Formats: sequence, C-alpha cells, structure tokens
Amino acid sequence: MKTILAALAAAAAFPALAAPESYSLDSRHTFPSFEVNHLGFSTQRGRFNKTTGKVTLDREAKTGSVEVEIDAGSVDTGLDKLEEHLVGEDFFNVAKYPTLAFKSRSMTFSGDKPASVSGDFTMLGVTRPLTLTIHAFNCGVHPINKKNVCGADASATLKRSEFGMTKYVPGVSDEVMLKIQVEAFKD
Repeated sequence: MKTILAALAAAAAFPALAAPESYSLDSRHTFPSFEVNHLGFSTQRGRFNKTTGKVTLDREAKTGSVEVEIDAGSVDTGLDKLEEHLVGEDFFNVAKYPTLAFKSRSMTFSGDKPASVSGDFTMLGVTRPLTLTIHAFNCGVHPINKKNVCGADASATLKRSEFGMTKYVPGVSDEVMLKIQVEAFKD
C-alpha cells in the first residue's frame, strides 16, 4: 500500500507534459495572398486558391513547425489575361516551378501564442530565409463541425528579384507583401 501511495504522490509531483499537437491546413479557409505596387499608382492584389500544409504546436514547450505548399497555378487576380501572364515565364513560370513553399526552422511565442515563424521560402526554385509575423492567433472548437481548429493571420515582405522574378521591376514593385490567413484542424 505504501508503494502505491508513493507512486501516486510521485505522479502528482511531476504532471504529464503536453504533447505536440498536429494540425492540417483547411484549404477552404487558407488563401495566401500578395500585394504589389503597380507603377506607383495603386496596390494590385492576388491570391492563391490551392494550399496544403501542416502545423505542429507544443504550447507547453513554446515550439512548433509549419509547412505550407502553394499551387502557383492557382493564382487568382480576378483578371483572366493577367493570370495567364502570371503563370508564364515572366512571373511564376508554373510549367517549370509548379509550387511555392514555406518550411519553418523556428517559432517564437509571446505568452502562450505564436508570434512569428522563421524558415525558408522557395519560389522559382530559389530558397531564401523568410520570417512570417503572426498578427492574430486563436484556437477553439469549430461551431459547425465541432472539431478543434486554430486560425492565424501572418505576413512578411519579400523582394521578388531575390528569387529571380525581375520582370517589370521597378514599375511593378520589387517589394511584395505576402499575407497568409490560415485555418487548420487538429489531426
């Protein structure tokens, strides 16, 4: 009896550590988008309609990982002719480079919420470091399907010329704002 009580006391003194949680991106609510200045007159915007990926969070250890794959051919600007140009060799060159990808190396937290994710972004076969700043992060139970879900808004600024996309610089700005709104369901 003393052995059982000692084991219970030891277990209470060392609570179980929370395990990392894995999430899959909900492609119906995850649409990376971009903003670029056009000739100094306006900000042109577009988004990608097909995205997949995984997120792993260990809030206890304040660590995590993110992998996102974007179908470059799913670019959507609302203008068919512009999209035809964007998927061609001058811009995303989808025939040769069908995807864009982000793979994290580290995640920082502010309190119990992720604040930024640093990793590598690949576009046109070129991989460069990129840090996504997380502006909003919330988790809970989805009100319709009753599954655990997390959502976030993140952004980063990159220079497209660093990836070999130089057509029309500087008329079409070299600096591009990348925004990613994400919803992911717990696996």
